[in-house]
Amino acid sequence: MKWENRYWGDRTPPKTKAEFFNAVTTPNPTGDGEVATIRLYGPIDSYSGWFGVSTSDIGEVLDQLPSTVERIVLRINSPGGEVAEAVAILNMLRAHKATVTAVVDGLAASAASVIAAGCDETVMSPGTQMMIHSPWSFALGNASELRKTAGVLDSFESTLIEIYTGKAGEKEWAELLAEETWLNSQAAVELGLADRIAVIPDAGETATPGGDLDADLDDVEDSTTLRVASTIPTPVASASGTPTGKETAVAFSDDQLNTMRASLGLTDDADETAILSAVAARPTPQLPDGVVTIDASALDDLRTQAQAGVEARKQQKREERDRYIDNAISRGKFAAARRDNFVKLYDADPEGTRAVIDELAENTIPVDEAGFDADGETVAAADDAAVAAFAARMGFTNGAR
Repeated sequence: MKWENRYWGDRTPPKTKAEFFNAVTTPNPTGDGEVATIRLYGPIDSYSGWFGVSTSDIGEVLDQLPSTVERIVLRINSPGGEVAEAVAILNMLRAHKATVTAVVDGLAASAASVIAAGCDETVMSPGTQMMIHSPWSFALGNASELRKTAGVLDSFESTLIEIYTGKAGEKEWAELLAEETWLNSQAAVELGLADRIAVIPDAGETATPGGDLDADLDDVEDSTTLRVASTIPTPVASASGTPTGKETAVAFSDDQLNTMRASLGLTDDADETAILSAVAARPTPQLPDGVVTIDASALDDLRTQAQAGVEARKQQKREERDRYIDNAISRGKFAAARRDNFVKLYDADPEGTRAVIDELAENTIPVDEAGFDADGETVAAADDAAVAAFAARMGFTNGAR
């Protein structure tokens, strides 16, 4: 898929990873074990973070699934992404002991179709789409290097054909991929890349003990610290009666009572009343040095002011970017027609973009309207070379997509 389908560039990135990737486990309706629902709603990308869902994201979720999970429902709405990353995700799912059902909720395009077609069962929700196409990549270099890149793409395409053939059998896959074939739900079933059309009930809301899916990705150093939600049993009341809605009595086990007695230094025959009395008599915990309490309204004011400061800093950075790029244009480093391209590159990597622009010679592009040669290609060629050079710095040369 093209860049505009990714969570960067002109699109505003999501604030939290949970907006496009999370997981929840629920009891299996058949009564055997549990069902884990994983929602893959976004691009497939090794960068992780808000760039997309990576192998490490999926691996972390699978590692934390309870041993009672017997079935995984992978809900997909993805424009695709990196081929190798998608194949790795598929193989991790295949290696898990649970059976895996892929449910296409909206779109399974490009690399996402590889994951959908490779699962134990593939279900197309009504009105959904699947798209398959030949892999593509960036390349920069001489004729020999470009031919090598073409060979790599051919190798990736053979991988796609192997997976599609394993699902649907022998077809004219090379032709279908070259044409960029779009399939609605019925066509996907008829081609054999999906097994049926159905509405698969969702697992419901996600609870996340031990982790916070709503944490702002800008404030999380490792944005892949995702936790799987587990089913929490309902507490059992220790006495009969009508719940008041204010409190719930929970029956402690003998092991829990013995642990509390030992912790409080009580005798083995101490009853619950004695335990509660001992707890009440314990000194009030003191805040550690350097930790203070703050009024909730004051905290809200601080957060509001901090957010305003963040927005102001973002505006400063945008203005700084615009001044730098406009100055480069005025000095004839590249054409004004390429301004938006360099703005996107700058937003993705300010330091790298500055380094590339600083290396461009001044007055390469005349600043008046006479800057085109007789063929009208001098400006575009120079700017294309600059964009290609920066793409190489960003590591796009061998990333088949």
